Amino acid sequence: VQLQASGGGLVQPGGSLRLSCTASGRAFSSLEMGWFRQTPGKEREFVAAFRRSNRATYYAASVKGRFTISRDNAKNAVFLQMNALKPEDTALYYCAAIEGNPIMSTMKDGNRYDYWGQGTQVTVSS
Repeated sequence: VQLQASGGGLVQPGGSLRLSCTASGRAFSSLEMGWFRQTPGKEREFVAAFRRSNRATYYAASVKGRFTISRDNAKNAVFLQMNALKPEDTALYYCAAIEGNPIMSTMKDGNRYDYWGQGTQVTVSS
């Protein structure tokens, strides 16, 4: 599975960005998808996940109410709509995929994921 993330950029505080991640190499509909982020010197942080079986979504407390994860199986893509961005959201954002049927609570654990994209940089600054 190859994952390609895009949509990052420079945005002012309070602004919005929409990240996209497209998958190839395997039936996208069979993959569970998540987003993570990382800043230099810090550990990778869970952001959001979408469980395909029941279309449940799961968010980190720091982004809940501001970010929305969605997916479009016809486009082999998962999206992360980010609103009300804050400087602390600045990071390299990664999409990741799991093969199988994980328990929802485990989808916040990066070690659970089988495939990773290359990351797209989001910078929130005035």
